[in-house]
Amino acid sequence: MKVVVIGGSGLVGSKVVKLLGEHGHEAVPASPQTGCNTVTGEGLDEAVAGADVVVDVSNSPSFADDDVLHFFTASTTNILEAEKKAGVDHHVALSIVGCDRAPDSGYLRAKVAQERLIQESGQPYCIVRATQFFEFGKTIADSATVDGEVHLPPVGFQPIASDDVARAVGRMAAGKPINGHLEVAGPTRYRFDEFIAGVLERLGDPRRVVADPQAPYFGQVLAEDTIVPGEGAELAATTYEEWVKLSEQR
Repeated sequence: MKVVVIGGSGLVGSKVVKLLGEHGHEAVPASPQTGCNTVTGEGLDEAVAGADVVVDVSNSPSFADDDVLHFFTASTTNILEAEKKAGVDHHVALSIVGCDRAPDSGYLRAKVAQERLIQESGQPYCIVRATQFFEFGKTIADSATVDGEVHLPPVGFQPIASDDVARAVGRMAAGKPINGHLEVAGPTRYRFDEFIAGVLERLGDPRRVVADPQAPYFGQVLAEDTIVPGEGAELAATTYEEWVKLSEQR
């Protein structure tokens, strides 16, 4: 089976390409680096030609509200149109747990808009909604730093290893469309501020983490369960402690 992975040069996409290849599929990365620009459509028809499945794990280069909305709507519209022309009958996209519970976040509103385009396209599909990645701990701290302190809400947080996200995406790509969502998350629920404080301590970062219930995350003030999975979610096997050990071995 030929699977084209949009964003196949990135963190998750490169893992999806590798996993599918190891399972005997023809996995082809498509990204600006390979001459495929999904926003303009340049090279897109050529990229998806002959594909059985298209996986979209791409991300916007800018998180500004207007930019990210334009990226996900233009890119997704173009991908879906190219799939229909090429006769592709399975679309898999990576999204975010809780995006539909965060209307004040421009980034998460854009992911909802992306999901809606997929659902209304008529294309058979699967949307994999994942929680935040272990790999993003320091990046989250950086984005939440105010005057040298990290302000984060004391709410539920259930991060996941990107390897486990890639496995879920790859499995959905290799299977039949479910025409719905699959939620995936890490095995352990933490308190957001406490988890990031632990990440910084492990990295030797002296910044103090402040528990601030009004601190926004991507523009959204979070409730206790905004970004954690609901009932029926698939919980990955890799714990944060195991991920740290594996990361140190690489």
